[in-house]
Amino acid sequence: MTTTTPALRYEAVIGLETHVQLLTARKMFCDCSASYADAPPNTHVCPVCMALPGVLPVMNRKAVEFTVMTGLALNCEIPAFAKFDRKNYPYPDLLKGYQISQYDLPFTQNGWIEVKVEGEEPRRVGITRAHLEEDTARLTHKDDGTGDGYSLIDMNRAGVPLMEVVSDPDMRSPEEAREYLLKLRQILRYIGVSNANMEEGNFRCDANISLRPFGATEYGAKVEVKNMNSFTAVYNAIRYEIHRQTEELDAGRTIPQETRGWVEGAQRDATGTEYAKGKTVSQRSKEGAHDYRYFPEPDLPPVTVDDAYVAEIRARLPELPDAKRARFQSEYGLPLYDANLLVESRAKADYFEAAMAAAAIEGGETLRRTARLVNNWVNVELARLLNATDTDIAETKVSPASLYAMISLIEGGTITGATAKSVFEEMFRTGREPAVIVKDLGLEQIGGADEISKIVDKVIAANAKPVADYHAGKQEAIKFLVGQVMRESKGRAKADTVTEILKQKLEA
Repeated sequence: MTTTTPALRYEAVIGLETHVQLLTARKMFCDCSASYADAPPNTHVCPVCMALPGVLPVMNRKAVEFTVMTGLALNCEIPAFAKFDRKNYPYPDLLKGYQISQYDLPFTQNGWIEVKVEGEEPRRVGITRAHLEEDTARLTHKDDGTGDGYSLIDMNRAGVPLMEVVSDPDMRSPEEAREYLLKLRQILRYIGVSNANMEEGNFRCDANISLRPFGATEYGAKVEVKNMNSFTAVYNAIRYEIHRQTEELDAGRTIPQETRGWVEGAQRDATGTEYAKGKTVSQRSKEGAHDYRYFPEPDLPPVTVDDAYVAEIRARLPELPDAKRARFQSEYGLPLYDANLLVESRAKADYFEAAMAAAAIEGGETLRRTARLVNNWVNVELARLLNATDTDIAETKVSPASLYAMISLIEGGTITGATAKSVFEEMFRTGREPAVIVKDLGLEQIGGADEISKIVDKVIAANAKPVADYHAGKQEAIKFLVGQVMRESKGRAKADTVTEILKQKLEA
């Protein structure tokens, strides 16, 4: 159940500003490499991104394409005319004294995505715009032991293409905000425009939070919270800020419009109950658009975005998660839970469909049964091994066709389900084909009743007490005996055949 405030006296109004580094080879306005993660400080720089006098920016076309592509994936309008602006503010990480950004004429605007919190109906969150700008330099703060400290500037990040996705103030709970961010990240990764990894700093979020009495239509004073570097931090910061603002309003105090920073660390209410893992602290009064003195960027021409350009980008959009999930349910008959797991990433969904393509089944119940089998192996056994080895599915040595080949060996009676797990682990470790592994290790299923019968006789002779228990009416004892036969046969015997032969011999 969604919790908006501790006492439910106020309604939370939440909007998110998400900054997304784009996966371009070059920076936004110069030819420097945008891949700076492992580079020594100040090595991916040039006169343009260092803001030396007399230099001129040149627009990165791929960054524009990625922004338009994102807008289309977020159901945005793509205006026919866009321009860049100068956003003026003095800060050490912005050597020019202004940031080239967009204000009133962005590349995309008026979109939406649908979010769903468990136990609630889906809701649309509006997208005000997704606009393009340049990233700032990075400041590293050092302690020199005197209490004063100092800061170092690394210009490698300065000028990297940065897309800002601004939501409407449509979210009403920390849970909705978290689901919105997860959905946005999933879409960005599906279309391949960003790694969208918060921990790596290429997916950053600021939250705008205000409270108003339930039933009111006017917005309260907006507080912006920064410095959140994980989904958990965003959730806890919003939760904390709702709690803090509730206490301020209940005490008759006004909420100033300001910017606050998130600081990790447990917080507890008067009863000693922990309600957030951290707190927000005041940083400065919140700026309005007029404080930035926006004006059109004089060194970059306006951009005309024609219909043919937009149509060409739209044609290259992959099937997005919501549509893919619905198709997996209707086409393959998968439950919602399983379909959700498969579409978590585009790579996993593509792997599943490639395995289904290897099956080459036209449709009907056979297709659906095969889809359930493939889904189980992908979401259970493959997922287990990927997690255990910290491997991405795109890097696994087990090809989709090999996975289906192994399933075919089970279905055809060549190997048992128990043996298949051992075969699959060997496939995962070496990349060898399942039929080769089965042959080399002698793992073919024991099909002959005579061979199984010999193993059953051996197990009965070695387990007098379970045999006596079965004769005494304890039917559960046969399960133990079946397990012993399976162990003796190294999983190669068929369990239902083993059970049948055991019963025949025990009841003879």
